[in-house]
Amino acid sequence: MSFNHQQKVYLPTDARTNQYITAEIKLTDALLNQYPDVMSCYQALAKQFFELAERHDLRNVHVIANDKLPVVRFHTEAYCLETDQQVIFFYNPRYHEAQNLFARADYRTRKIRFLFLAVGDELRANSASFHTQVQQLLKELSPQLALEQPIKIRDHQHLTYDLFARAKGNKKTYGYKLRGIPQRYKARKCELPADVSALSYATVTLPLGRRLKQRLGGEHPSNYGDIYAKLQDSFQKAVLDHGFKRAAMVANGLLPLVRNSKFDRLESNKGVQMLGFDPNASEPQFLAHWQPDNLVETAYFVIAAGSEDHTDAGFGRFMNEVEDALRQFARDIDLDGERQDLVIRFHQHISYKR
Repeated sequence: MSFNHQQKVYLPTDARTNQYITAEIKLTDALLNQYPDVMSCYQALAKQFFELAERHDLRNVHVIANDKLPVVRFHTEAYCLETDQQVIFFYNPRYHEAQNLFARADYRTRKIRFLFLAVGDELRANSASFHTQVQQLLKELSPQLALEQPIKIRDHQHLTYDLFARAKGNKKTYGYKLRGIPQRYKARKCELPADVSALSYATVTLPLGRRLKQRLGGEHPSNYGDIYAKLQDSFQKAVLDHGFKRAAMVANGLLPLVRNSKFDRLESNKGVQMLGFDPNASEPQFLAHWQPDNLVETAYFVIAAGSEDHTDAGFGRFMNEVEDALRQFARDIDLDGERQDLVIRFHQHISYKR
């Protein structure tokens, strides 16, 4: 990877930010036995949780007690879609507030997730104070949970934008250093444990539209594997040319979810494709998940940062290289930036137990 890139990445001013935190506990017999039945347990915990949220000025919070995975995305309208495996939240942090319990009276969940969605303006600048609010709430809630194991806390932050925003006329940009979450939180007096696990990575969403499929596989391809193989070859060449060691292509109808393979057990379920990377490993790793007989609407591409990509200044240089690699990829598959989107989502994620 070249080192002549500036340490800030300049993103379009309409780049969207999201932050959400999950606090996960196991539903134990000790907790459940405090209530007449499982639904009474869920409702009592939700009531306590919502009351604490009000006191701590946390205004978009949810309890998920059905073992479904929360997925959070920006949208101008607030609504929630519940599938067999996921609960998908669409909202605009500037305007939308909510409280909901997702549970069934006939189902004993393995885990209860308390979900906190950040609200307001300047989410990135205020992320440490939001995390501190969540910590304070959990400190008050913990004695009521009959805990036998620590609470698992995950903090997710996204920056989402179109790589081709400038080609579509949005020429205004703003510079980001993209400092790591632990470094940002330490500077703002938000305490994290010493063994916090941190990951940063970029995902790219590529709709497989009619014109793209025609260019890659002909008018009526008999084998979708030709399309996927050309996409994989082009993307893999671009990431190798730019020195990236950890990358993946997912085109099997599942949503990619990256975890640290050193600490997390990886099981692809709940509608997601788990991808495991070790930020400290030196061996290159490229993962591909697609089937030649399964044509999907969207392909996802992932470039994960390693310890070598993190500097005290942040991930600006890493994301500049990511953008260069994606422009090479886009040229190779002949994407028209004026008419097509190539949506990048820069993820920063930390997890720990307390």
